[in-house]
Amino acid sequence: MGKILITGASGNVGRYVAQYALENGQEITVAGTNPDRLTKMFKDRAEIVYFDFTDSATFHDALKDVDRVFIMRPPHLGKPEDLKPFIEALKAKGGIKLVSFLSLIGVENNPFPPHHKIEKYIEQGNLPYCHIRPSFFMQNISGVHAFEIKYFNRIIVPVKKSLTSFIDAEDIGEITAKVLSEPEKHQNKGYSITGAEAIDYWQVADILSKELGREIIYTNPKPSFTQKYWIEIRGMEKEYCTVMGILYLMTRLGTANKVTSVFEQIMGKKPRSFQQFVEKNIASWQ
Repeated sequence: MGKILITGASGNVGRYVAQYALENGQEITVAGTNPDRLTKMFKDRAEIVYFDFTDSATFHDALKDVDRVFIMRPPHLGKPEDLKPFIEALKAKGGIKLVSFLSLIGVENNPFPPHHKIEKYIEQGNLPYCHIRPSFFMQNISGVHAFEIKYFNRIIVPVKKSLTSFIDAEDIGEITAKVLSEPEKHQNKGYSITGAEAIDYWQVADILSKELGREIIYTNPKPSFTQKYWIEIRGMEKEYCTVMGILYLMTRLGTANKVTSVFEQIMGKKPRSFQQFVEKNIASWQ
């Protein structure tokens, strides 16, 4: 087989796709807009290329000797059309054995998030695909929402009592690497992957409180306040906040409470629990 192209290889999921693909004995090309960072991460274990979904001049080098592709939509690209030229380039190249797109759980029935259209673009291109549809990342709590937890002992997420079947990005990366390492077994499928349980944000706060030894409070804010807070106080990009707002709207409507056994069926082991994740990443909130 040829190489696996891994976009977003320095991100939460991409780094683990790369790590586990290498452990599976695959040759990889890691691609992104910061080659220096990728060089520090992977050194001589991977081909390293500059790549930008919005610059078609970067596609040729990224696709050299590649027959499988992991697509990670950069968070700042809120329009699905931004990824269409690259998908067209995959179609034109030919010989692609699998395109694995990091999508979102429930998106096959929800046209609002950009992931829905991107899945359709891949399918309409007659490319062999395996959509990875995870629930919410545990890393959202240690990443974008860590600021409020670390400094103010608050969780600011507008989902009320809704349940979320959080999954660790490392588990997502591991299953994606397996799929890409054995492409014929997983062609033209969509895998909805979750953690082993669904919990609400009061339970998230309770687990964090016990592990950190201080009280963490779930504030249960209104969506309108949250959007304003993210943009005006946190200074986050409006497009990013819009997509995040849509995802949390979906959560309030109950789309994130589903628990599946797909990870265990494919990997032969259970996914990490939120408790295990907090124990491993405790420094994120200290």
